Amino acid sequence: MTLFIDMDEVIADTYGAHITTYNRDFDASLTQEACMGKEVWQCVPEAHQKSIRNHARQEGFFRDLPPIENSQDVLKELSKQYDLFIASAAMQFPNSLIEKSDWIDEYFPFIHWKNRILCGDKHILKGDILIDDRSYNLDSFNGRTILFTSPHNIHSEGHERANSWEDVAKKLL
Repeated sequence: MTLFIDMDEVIADTYGAHITTYNRDFDASLTQEACMGKEVWQCVPEAHQKSIRNHARQEGFFRDLPPIENSQDVLKELSKQYDLFIASAAMQFPNSLIEKSDWIDEYFPFIHWKNRILCGDKHILKGDILIDDRSYNLDSFNGRTILFTSPHNIHSEGHERANSWEDVAKKLL
């Protein structure tokens, strides 16, 4: 079976990195709890929103992301049972291509470069299972969809949900 795994906010903590970078840049104390149900940029003064939207354009942003808790161990086990691919809509931020590949090399060295899809739109994916934090990526997928919980999507419905990598392991291993 073919299993596609999104990167940002599924195996890489992009959401937390936005908050950390914002707090550093503006000497602020924004918390994840204060952002629940929203995008980070929606939780700051209007004058600061553009800064958050530009984080992904900053060199090093994607390279320095922490992995989501337990994602490494669970993906290692999944890779033994599934034809596993990392599928990330990376073309929106072209500097992310190298950084994301280097990041996968460091944190998920068991995922071969041939199993990395850095694309523009995920509607091209054809397989059995897609795990993603964005409903719009899951909506067009013809297989089983699993919405990975992230602060921005806590109110989203319509897809099977996994709140953690332990949940994913229970569902797929």
